Amino acid sequence: MTAVERAAAAPVDAALLPALRRRTTGVLVASQILGGLGVATGIALSAVLARQVSGTEALSGLAPTATVAGTAVLSIPMAALMTARGRRPGLVLAYLIGALGACVVVVGARAGNYPLLLCGMAAFGAASSANLQARFAAADLAEPRRRARAISNVVWATTIGAVLGPNIAAPAGRSVAGLGIPPAAGPFLWAAGIFVMAAVLVAVLLRPDPLLTARALAPQEERSPQARSLRAGLAAVAASPRARLALVTVAVSHTAMVSVMSMTPLDLTHHGASIDLIGLVISGHIAGMYAFAPLMGRLADRVGRLSVAGLAAGLLAVAMFLAGTAGDSHGQTAAGLFVLGLGWSAGLVSGSALLTDSVPQSARAAAQGISDLTMNTSAGFGGAIAGLIVAQASYAWLNAAAASLLVPLAALVLFTRTGNRKGKAKEKSKSRGKEKGKGNEGRSRTAAQDSPPGVRRS
Repeated sequence: MTAVERAAAAPVDAALLPALRRRTTGVLVASQILGGLGVATGIALSAVLARQVSGTEALSGLAPTATVAGTAVLSIPMAALMTARGRRPGLVLAYLIGALGACVVVVGARAGNYPLLLCGMAAFGAASSANLQARFAAADLAEPRRRARAISNVVWATTIGAVLGPNIAAPAGRSVAGLGIPPAAGPFLWAAGIFVMAAVLVAVLLRPDPLLTARALAPQEERSPQARSLRAGLAAVAASPRARLALVTVAVSHTAMVSVMSMTPLDLTHHGASIDLIGLVISGHIAGMYAFAPLMGRLADRVGRLSVAGLAAGLLAVAMFLAGTAGDSHGQTAAGLFVLGLGWSAGLVSGSALLTDSVPQSARAAAQGISDLTMNTSAGFGGAIAGLIVAQASYAWLNAAAASLLVPLAALVLFTRTGNRKGKAKEKSKSRGKEKGKGNEGRSRTAAQDSPPGVRRS
């Protein structure tokens, strides 16, 4: 262990682990409530604010896209920092960068400077990166059979802040009316203060650091600094078909959700919806994203990660049909956005748990950073294209384009499930052979070679 790790993660008695898990989860839940409130408060009107500042609808999609891009760009530096120093420094820094970005958005909006606004939105995305990485912090000390539930509990905590966020956007906008700040930029000023509170909470209370503690409890062979590099994380993902499927699951789910959700407020305004109604629709969407995460976690632990990944693809397809054919029906749009959130939740929880299961402990922080980079980069492209599709075609065509992304995901889930069945049948055949001929060294070597990297055979 490094000096930083020795200072941050003293040996933990196995009997104390349940209490430490509860404490860590409690701190992460509190930070997620604040982080979710800040992100949702600002992001609810980001496309509307971008249209006001830029003066054109075609550029409106770049504001949420800049946020997603910022989240993606910061994923790797955050993963590197967490790999070297632990979860706590990475989360604190991300929340502070998010607060700074929110302030820059307000300055850009007041000055009517669209490029400055986009820069602020990119930095604002750091807070989203912190919220996403917190789910992996919950998995650091979790038992493997309860890992999806641990992830989902922290994802669920975002519900409280995220549902409230869009509904306080209107009063936040009114609070800055006398300051010469556009009402749509007011929520970002509030978000800056909320992110600072989240950073202080994590800095003071997330001790001992969950990632460094997990490393202290890991086998000696998994403590090598070389095994924790970003290159090692990339190699671990490349070596595991299930880890690659996990990346595809979270990337497709996030891209489809961001693309459709970011353009929904504009579509609602075209059909006469008020800001308050838009806030309610987005609140319902966010409730679908987070409130049912524990259900998705329990399903992933009980029926399997692959089954819930397939469920995600089905829910997302239903959501895009509902939203894409809603037209003037605000109720149908709201229903589509709610189901869209459910599909995202199923994809994120199952994919995150599958990724954590599929790579060695030493490479997990790096692999998780690569996962967030992948999902947010792809969602950034999706959000940028979404504005152009709506401007040149329609919101219905946007939903159709997003639905096309689900085809390769569903195919890959089916292919992996088929491969798993064949693998289990092969393992049973090998087991029968071993029972007939114990002590055969050739077969023992073959079994050892079939073990996934980082998994010790008993």
